[in-house]
Amino acid sequence: MHHYTPVQQASFMRPDIIAENDQFIALNKPSGLLSIPDRAGEEISLKDILKEKYGQIYTIHRLDKDTSGIIVFAKNEDSHKQLSALFEGRDVEKYYVGLVHGILMNSSGSIDAPIMEHPGKTAKMITHVKGKASLTDYEVLETFRQYSWLQFRIHTGRTHQIRVHMQHIGHSIVCDEIYGDPSPVLLSALKKKFKLSKADEEERPILSRLALHSHKLSFTLNNERFELEAPLPKDLRAVLQQLKKWSAAR
Repeated sequence: MHHYTPVQQASFMRPDIIAENDQFIALNKPSGLLSIPDRAGEEISLKDILKEKYGQIYTIHRLDKDTSGIIVFAKNEDSHKQLSALFEGRDVEKYYVGLVHGILMNSSGSIDAPIMEHPGKTAKMITHVKGKASLTDYEVLETFRQYSWLQFRIHTGRTHQIRVHMQHIGHSIVCDEIYGDPSPVLLSALKKKFKLSKADEEERPILSRLALHSHKLSFTLNNERFELEAPLPKDLRAVLQQLKKWSAAR
């Protein structure tokens, strides 16, 4: 039996490389993998996996552990400086897609609510007048019976920004254990005549992870335009397929 180091084990979750050059590497991060090491340092992160392969690697921005999609790391100090400045300013177009609870009143809009850390809880953010300016645009791409599929564009990069803003307007992201309802999406809830197959003792959810995906990133670096896109992961594609199917079968 093989014993693998945590880094070797995590590399089986091989994130797909979206783009790579001398300056940076852009990957499609799977849900459930940390972007960078957390304080406890017990869990493997995407940065650890990249360090094993590239030696030196530099953090520019991060995605929440349970958010999937595009994340960019710099390969040297120079591009780290340049890319960090781009990401900190508003020079990067950042688009996400996500599934939220409920049907929104408006088919598009902007949420302009300052965000700050929760005074009593670490790792939780809240909207508060004393917070930092935060702006999220949203557009409804599709509506289902009890869910909506949205595209978001964030103009600021606050921790948990989309999740906090969607909770703020009463439509939290599906499977969000901090800012909404952590319960998984079950086919039985969508399908009236749902029957478990005999082999299954309990129903397997069609989605049990945060329904948020970093979808597109565009920026200009050294006069070169980069437009990067991370395809939707299988679990989000599957849940959308089921929602389409059961919304059509009214």
